[in-house]
Amino acid sequence: MRLLASVRKGDRQAFAELYRLYEPKLSRFVGKLVRYPQIVEEVLDDTLLVVWDHAADFKGESKLSTWIFAIAYRKAMKALRRYDPPVEDPVADGRASETATPEEAFGQHRLHDVLRRAMGELSPDHRAVVELTYVSELGYREIAEIMDCPVDTVKTRMFYARRHLKRCLDGELQDWI
Repeated sequence: MRLLASVRKGDRQAFAELYRLYEPKLSRFVGKLVRYPQIVEEVLDDTLLVVWDHAADFKGESKLSTWIFAIAYRKAMKALRRYDPPVEDPVADGRASETATPEEAFGQHRLHDVLRRAMGELSPDHRAVVELTYVSELGYREIAEIMDCPVDTVKTRMFYARRHLKRCLDGELQDWI
């Protein structure tokens, strides 16, 4: 709150500190949500520009992080709607890690591929719930505020996301574990 109070007064150093504090978490969240590195920085910049321009609009009815993540979520959803994705490189995921043994690289690649495909099959809202829960470690109430929906909707989305991921992972990973 101290930082935001300074940002409200136009303190650029306070804003830089706020940026450094939230940039890693927001980048990870937005990156997982939109899955296109090309637009992560744009969404991050748009989000923090809103924080700078509208710092006075924050009334303290939620945590500051909840307010900022809600802005990022809305900006990411808007960017997804207008983004025309490029054709992906089909061999990009097949490149082995330079530091891992061949066996480790194969296992990591297979697990990553299964998880990526399973997460990719989820809707953006379901992916957001999973990311906010497991990566950002937020509670359902905060997620509901960020996504501007009831807590029960968050719980339902998580139920269906978990069910889908379990179905995908059970079928794919049984063969090689």
